[in-house]
Amino acid sequence: MRWPASLQGRLGLSLGVVLTVLWLLAATVTAVIVRGELDEVFDSALRETAERILPLAVTDIVGREDQGITQRLAPVREHGEFFTYLVRDAEGRILLQSHAADPSVFPPWEGQGFRQTSTHRLYSDAALQDTVRITVAEPLAHRASVAREIQMGLGLPLLIVLPIALVAIILAVRFSLDPLRRFRARLEERGVRDLSEVPASDLPTEIGPLADTLNGLLNRLRAAFEAERSFAANAAHELRTPLAGAIAQAQRLRSETADRTIVQRAADIEETLKRLTRRTERLMQLARAEGGRLLSDTAHDARAAVRIVVEDLKRGIQPVDLALDLPETPVLSTIDPDALGIVCRNLVENALRHGAAWGEVRVLLTPDGKLIVSNAGSVVERDRLSRLTERFQSDGKKPGGSGLGLTIVAEIADRTGSRLTLASPRPGAADGVEARFQLPLAADAA
Repeated sequence: MRWPASLQGRLGLSLGVVLTVLWLLAATVTAVIVRGELDEVFDSALRETAERILPLAVTDIVGREDQGITQRLAPVREHGEFFTYLVRDAEGRILLQSHAADPSVFPPWEGQGFRQTSTHRLYSDAALQDTVRITVAEPLAHRASVAREIQMGLGLPLLIVLPIALVAIILAVRFSLDPLRRFRARLEERGVRDLSEVPASDLPTEIGPLADTLNGLLNRLRAAFEAERSFAANAAHELRTPLAGAIAQAQRLRSETADRTIVQRAADIEETLKRLTRRTERLMQLARAEGGRLLSDTAHDARAAVRIVVEDLKRGIQPVDLALDLPETPVLSTIDPDALGIVCRNLVENALRHGAAWGEVRVLLTPDGKLIVSNAGSVVERDRLSRLTERFQSDGKKPGGSGLGLTIVAEIADRTGSRLTLASPRPGAADGVEARFQLPLAADAA
């Protein structure tokens, strides 16, 4: 027999089995005790019957005119006779007998007291110096029948009480485990990034230490993650000023020398420092995506953040071919405007970097909150497309990327309950890549 996997099943089964065994044992012991008491009662009845009938039989026999005649008492009315008796003299002749007595079941006289045959329980007594003898017999089947009725009376209620008791045990166990189920439900409802303590004040004392240990582990994990994010953000922030100074020095070196070799080296250093600057900015964005507040208490029009990002990219050092399509009605979203700006900038820069040089990048915001960024270019294989949201998945053919842009967008989508979808080729086209980000809308939050 295999125990159930659930604690409720184990408790219900074990308690039910123990209760059933105890009740059956109690019923058996009770039946044995009652059977012993019944034997004492019936033996007492046998003896009392003999002692009551014997004086009456002596009076009847002594007052007879014809001695030695067997007299059978006729019943007053038809009835079942459990006790039968014979009155005999010293020679064993029957002087008096009950109407249903069968002389064959009465053994020869062996003295006063109890005796038992295979079919009857008997009691014998004598009077007039052992010349008048009486033997009262009771069928053992009568006692067995009474014992069976008592056992049935004890056992049959168990067939009704036991199922009710088992149901009551299951309900009681289920009620007792409700705090544990609520604790599990609170734990399951949490998001992937929610490491706050789980309320456990209503748990039983046996489970409370386990919940305290779990909350302690969550606190340590939260502290470790916060330390990691804080280190990445602080390190990236502290690197910005030295990197800007180093870029300025490389640019000054290029302007102050005429040596073409030194100019080229300074340009290479400047480009390397710019890539490092972009990577530190991405690390700061990633730290913000993993640990910052990404949802706002009030809804904002998403068109404003998208328009600002696209116009800022158009005003960059290098001209870019960007097409912006915004709806005429406001798109109210609960995502933080800064987080939306990070999403839009990373998607557009990724499209500009990896799209075809001759194709335009199209930015579309739909009225139902879909931010769609698409670009022309070669088709990305399905296996590689599924790995683009992993960290440091950059295109080796186009250096300068950090490999974190789509990772940051995917992280923000996960923490805001949004959804990032990548498709290649673009829907309705034979090439290119489309990134679709579903914004959390104010109506959904309500």
